[in-house]
Amino acid sequence: MIGLYILGAMLLFGAFKILRGVYFLRKAKRLEAETDRLNASTEAIRARTADDEAAAAAEIVALGFVPGDEIDTESLMPEPADQAAAVTAVRSGDWQAGADWIAETGHDWEERLHRVGVLGEEAAEDDAWLLAWRAARPGDPTAAAVNADAAVTLAWKLRGAAVSQHTTQEQFRLFHQALGKAQEAVHEAQRVTDPADPVPYIVELRIGRGLGYSHERFRDLWEQVVKRAPKVQAAWIQAQQFWCAKWYGSHTLAQEFGREAVERSEPGDLLSLILLRGYFEHEDREEDLDPDVYYKQPEIVAAATTALADIAAASDPADRRVVRLRHMLAWVLYWQDRYEETVEQFRHIDGYCGVEPWFYQSGSKASFLKTRDFSVRRVTRGA
Repeated sequence: MIGLYILGAMLLFGAFKILRGVYFLRKAKRLEAETDRLNASTEAIRARTADDEAAAAAEIVALGFVPGDEIDTESLMPEPADQAAAVTAVRSGDWQAGADWIAETGHDWEERLHRVGVLGEEAAEDDAWLLAWRAARPGDPTAAAVNADAAVTLAWKLRGAAVSQHTTQEQFRLFHQALGKAQEAVHEAQRVTDPADPVPYIVELRIGRGLGYSHERFRDLWEQVVKRAPKVQAAWIQAQQFWCAKWYGSHTLAQEFGREAVERSEPGDLLSLILLRGYFEHEDREEDLDPDVYYKQPEIVAAATTALADIAAASDPADRRVVRLRHMLAWVLYWQDRYEETVEQFRHIDGYCGVEPWFYQSGSKASFLKTRDFSVRRVTRGA
């Protein structure tokens, strides 16, 4: 009898296991079906969202703006034809064409600085043509300036663009070693150049930031720049970097430098950018700041209005200084809810986001498009 009881218990337990297995099998099927239903629903929502986003993007494009997939994330503006020709020429070994292109600038120091920088960037990648130029014309001040700029550019390439926490000790070692050589090249360029030419001194500003010049030494260098050319926008940008909190200054010093730029300029000089940069550097650096509140401070609203007047007084709307200012203004005006003025900036800069403030954002193109498209919709729909 005991055996029968045991056998019966075993059969009952086996039946329970089978029923329990069937229960969980059915439950698993139901869960699988529910998961499939949720996945299908999610995909449908995603599809509708994608369709809505595509429709919204098409609406923006229909208003004359550049499609998102055509935005240039590397450039400030279209490359001028003469610049493209000069770059092509030096890449083929024709250094004379590069020398002539720079010589065309005369005493337009902003343009000379730009062109020296363009060819310096090329020489940092391949300097065979520059070596030929220097061999053919020993002591040529323009070749010396390009050589100095190339040396500084190469040093910064060795460092990389990452913040210091993400830069290796080996990168820093190579960076400082290269900057030491660049410093020699810069001082050579300063010795052989026209005494009125500020370009070799402006090039040294990046060395001062990289090597950590003392405040006094950097101010002395800056004095060498401004006594030769007090209104070169690109020089003010480089100098302000030194005074920012992320380098050797503070938010206060960077903004004071911006106010100095405005005070030393007249409408049309386009130095209002420097003060806007000071405010932007503060906002970009401090994560706890709400830009929707920060940029509405009366002093920043007034700075944006001054910048608009600066652009209105400029002689050439295609001037890269104007374009650079419009990019920063688009960002500031957007946060001030000045959407019509924001859209006006985008009509002039559309298609390019390889400049501040966009390249500081996480996903420069996405930030550019979000700011542009939201502003356009507010203007066209009123909501």
